[in-house]
Amino acid sequence: MNILILNSGSSSIKFQLIEMPSEKLVCSGLLERIGHQDAVINYKTEKVNLKKVQPIESFKLGLQKMVDLLLDPEQGVIKNTAEIEVIGHRVVHGGNSFSNTILITSKVKAEIKKSFPLAPLHNPANLEGIIVAEKLFPSAKQVAVFDTAFHQTIPDKAKRYAISNTFFEAGIQVYGFHGISHKYVSQKAIEYLDLKKSKIITVHLGNGCSMTAVKDGQSIDHSLGFTPSNGLIMGTRSGDIDHGAVFYMVNTLGYTVEEVNNLLTKKSGMLGLTGYSDLRDIIAEAENGNKDCQLALAMNTYRIKKYIGSYTAAMNGLDAIIFTAGIGENANLIRKMVCEDMEYLGVGFDEVKNKVKSNELREISTDDSKVKVLVIPTNEEIEIAKQSYNLLVKA
Repeated sequence: MNILILNSGSSSIKFQLIEMPSEKLVCSGLLERIGHQDAVINYKTEKVNLKKVQPIESFKLGLQKMVDLLLDPEQGVIKNTAEIEVIGHRVVHGGNSFSNTILITSKVKAEIKKSFPLAPLHNPANLEGIIVAEKLFPSAKQVAVFDTAFHQTIPDKAKRYAISNTFFEAGIQVYGFHGISHKYVSQKAIEYLDLKKSKIITVHLGNGCSMTAVKDGQSIDHSLGFTPSNGLIMGTRSGDIDHGAVFYMVNTLGYTVEEVNNLLTKKSGMLGLTGYSDLRDIIAEAENGNKDCQLALAMNTYRIKKYIGSYTAAMNGLDAIIFTAGIGENANLIRKMVCEDMEYLGVGFDEVKNKVKSNELREISTDDSKVKVLVIPTNEEIEIAKQSYNLLVKA
């Protein structure tokens, strides 16, 4: 079964064609800067690896470019669109409507649209990807896999805020994000460690960051909440902040609500602390003595440590810590700073193992460490393909 995975962003389209159930990657691609004259197209198969810059005026044209690549007589991998049997769409926010992967219907699309206010940067693009894909691949079954679905198991005591019940009834609660990634790596860890019962903390570190307490394969707490803004310090997002500071900015410092929202989501985090948005630049500056960068790294990793401590308490123990996503998989300094001085939790950290670069699952804890520390490359596309395939096979 050929399953095309679509991850539609506001100005990008990430795609992979995967043959299931073998999980063979047939091709992959990324279209960036859609809507600009210098849009970038990346496309890769076993025989082709191309990158080109050209105008892509709209999202619809971007998806058409993707189809053109797939069908290209020399560089393509299919002869007609009917060879794509399923399209699996990553949808960031499913609200309380979806706890499982689902076939897309007009009702499902309406529910995704209802969640626009909860994920204004993501859900509109996700829905547009679905609508355009339906036209370009009329014979394919369209499947939605929700980032929030994995976190539907979070109990009320962890997902509710201490405000009037009327607000909970209006939908204000912890939803959680990056769920496809957290589910994928936690399952990999359970299989690798051969655990019947498990207490795992997954640490997803990229431009957006989040952590999940995963007990016996289920999410029971998560660092992001109603929106993907709180919790850890992120690339441009502040993470946890006293809401009273927001009112002070508006009422005393004269900022508008829109300005504060823009400040906390696009100009804070590591960018706000250092002036740099790329972690590699921040680390290089810190090594050269930049005190702002040194402090930002200390704050960033301290916040992660706090969540590890609280989630260990919530689960009454800990079997493994997993680092994943772009920063989690590649920034050995971040992993080192997080894992230092955690012997009390049973974490034995191996600095030599930590410096090894690999695209495979690997341990970076000492052989006698009671808590395993793992680096597991995330693969949201494979997870989406697996969930889409399982849905249709069982149907």
